[in-house]
Amino acid sequence: MIKVKRYPKAKRSTSLLVLLCIVFELTFTAITGPFLLYYGPFKKVKTTIVGAAMTTLTLQWLVTSFLSDEKIKQIMNEQKVESIDQDNLEGINSPVKVENKNDNSIERYEVTGKRFKGYILVINDPTRIKVGYSSKMGKEGELTSKIAKDNNAIAAINGGGFTDKVSGALWAGTGANPEGVIMSGGKIVYNDIKNENEKREVVALTKTGKLLVGKHTINEMKKVGVSEAVSFGPAMIVNGKKAINSGDGGWGIAPRTCIGQRNDGAIILLVIDGRQINSLGATLKEAQDILYKYGAYNATNLDGGSSSTLFYNNEVINNPCDSLGERTVPSIIYVTGEK
Repeated sequence: MIKVKRYPKAKRSTSLLVLLCIVFELTFTAITGPFLLYYGPFKKVKTTIVGAAMTTLTLQWLVTSFLSDEKIKQIMNEQKVESIDQDNLEGINSPVKVENKNDNSIERYEVTGKRFKGYILVINDPTRIKVGYSSKMGKEGELTSKIAKDNNAIAAINGGGFTDKVSGALWAGTGANPEGVIMSGGKIVYNDIKNENEKREVVALTKTGKLLVGKHTINEMKKVGVSEAVSFGPAMIVNGKKAINSGDGGWGIAPRTCIGQRNDGAIILLVIDGRQINSLGATLKEAQDILYKYGAYNATNLDGGSSSTLFYNNEVINNPCDSLGERTVPSIIYVTGEK
């Protein structure tokens, strides 16, 4: 005989009341939470959320559903990165001196912040830095590790952005269509910039190993002997000066990939993990401050988010946030092996 335990009516009523209270609290929080966030006293949190959402195109509705276009524009304008013209790097009095040519060493460091972790590689000989690109350009991108291995690279990070469309959203595809320019080995292998006198954000290296950051024209790059380049930004450190001095840079918290150069020519590669429990990500200002701490005289941002990848010694050493692991990209910046 099966015995059925019956609870007193009062006890059942209490349990139901508790359940209803929990449901009410969750519903109330879900409805009022965004209004408290966007219209409450938490200005710094609001700024970070707005920046992160507005630079992640598929999530813009999280902001546009609650804030007017005018308010969003106001918040974003408060986070602008200062535009600084870069010094003449190839002149006799160039502030950057390449002192460690033929140095095959690579230094590796771990970096941590309040809500993120990442890695830095320091390459003492900047002439070892090259740009690689997908062999299927125009059709699809390739993994950072795949492009790196194809070029016998000892280390690599993802490079420039792309303009693929998936379900109407930009920058959400396979990395088939790069944005801007790609130069490799002194040759332009991709270019959608029709006016070669138009200034665009670039990450470029000259034949002598000098890093160009910020806005430059293709003709300017040709004149100073650029041999490797991709398009992305913004520049965060120029001529030894920080470009983000108020606000967080306006891009919110996310995975980051960045590159910088010290006065002695050494290249700094930085990748920060994000969108994970143990590493939420970093703001542009936080990435800037890390690069500055490691001695960067010039530094700039590269494509981040799901693209952020650091390949070293034949393996990916960071944790890309995409659910499938590495994301396919159109271009990488890599380090050649021993010369």
